[in-house]
Amino acid sequence: MSATGGTAPSAPVPASLTPSDLEEIALARAAWSRLVEPGDEVAGALVAGVGAAAALRWLAAMTSEASSIVHGVGRLCAHLGVDDAVARRRIERAVARWQPRLEGLDPRREVSVLTRLGGRLIIPEGEEWPRRFADLGPSAPMCLWVRGDAPVGPTLERAVALVGARACTDYGERVAGEFSMGLGDRGFTTVSGGAYGIDAAVHRGSLAGDGPTVAFLAGGIDRLYPAGNADLLRAVADGGGLVLSEVPPGSVPSRVRFLKRNRLIAAAGAATVVVEAAWRSGSLATAALALDLLRPVGAVPGPVTSMASAGCHRLLREGRAVCVTDLAEVCELASPLGEDGSGAQDREQAREASDHRPHDGLDAVTALVYEALPVRRGAGLEAIGRAAGVSPAEAMAGVGRLELAGLAARDGIGWKRTIS
Repeated sequence: MSATGGTAPSAPVPASLTPSDLEEIALARAAWSRLVEPGDEVAGALVAGVGAAAALRWLAAMTSEASSIVHGVGRLCAHLGVDDAVARRRIERAVARWQPRLEGLDPRREVSVLTRLGGRLIIPEGEEWPRRFADLGPSAPMCLWVRGDAPVGPTLERAVALVGARACTDYGERVAGEFSMGLGDRGFTTVSGGAYGIDAAVHRGSLAGDGPTVAFLAGGIDRLYPAGNADLLRAVADGGGLVLSEVPPGSVPSRVRFLKRNRLIAAAGAATVVVEAAWRSGSLATAALALDLLRPVGAVPGPVTSMASAGCHRLLREGRAVCVTDLAEVCELASPLGEDGSGAQDREQAREASDHRPHDGLDAVTALVYEALPVRRGAGLEAIGRAAGVSPAEAMAGVGRLELAGLAARDGIGWKRTIS
């Protein structure tokens, strides 16, 4: 349609895109990420059907008359599995939601905020877009706001989502750290949500093992949340990992956005592992989303007396998850036979690694310090304590115990592991 009519424009003809085309599309998608809430399938269908820029011009030209809003648009949502009448009603309600946010909309300003943060915007039309997000269909994100220099698509090509409760036990925290550190050594990226508890242990473990880790946030990437993990999230972005969000800078995390964010974690991984979860943990919703996407799901068993593992036991009892007890089984879940030639090698290497754990028997704090020690270059006590989530005094004591055990050694003015 034209910008002044009520008929939707026709679908775009595939063609090679110029840099100016990509810039226009990126700005339009940035605008859509502000206009709609995450996972809005009507917006996703509209943008997929006519293109982000054309859909934005069409929305800006709409009047409040229902006939103008829905005329000729019902066909765009046919693949949502509803008839024309239902599609028309859904679009009418959607436009009523979107239009109030048009006032003051300025995607260039938001992109400039991103640039000042050292971040960037990626879109489905670009080369960095994660291929697995295609499985989300019309609920796929409009774009991703990115902190971190690693290329998003390649970083997520071999990825495992590790999730669990915020209120975790020492057992769950240690398993999450060991799995994530080992996965990095096997060439996998870990994916989680940047929260307290299991999420933080996952990111710390990957950083300690020099493996990439990706944190999906429910708010803007300029508002690192929770605030207590801000240093950890900055370390993720600065240490070869990525901090990603589908909502623009300045967006506040909310309960609904947390729930919608979970679909990105589930979609990004080749498999999802629930490390520790209570009966009603939000990580069970992530597992359910992964199953909906036909991703394999694993669950780590815990003590039968531990309510912190009741959700994992529930997944196993209901047959919705595979029992995962070591790194080899995580690798097997993420690299099924026939997917590529690396699965058997990953499993064999993981089995060998799981047979030799020099840090077995350490107390909880010392184990965290061990996981935070770099393998290649020494780090100072302040950096080690920050990565481990312990106080400087605990970091110093932990390093001392590790040195006595032969597990840590001085490297210049810092410390590193002697056994990886």
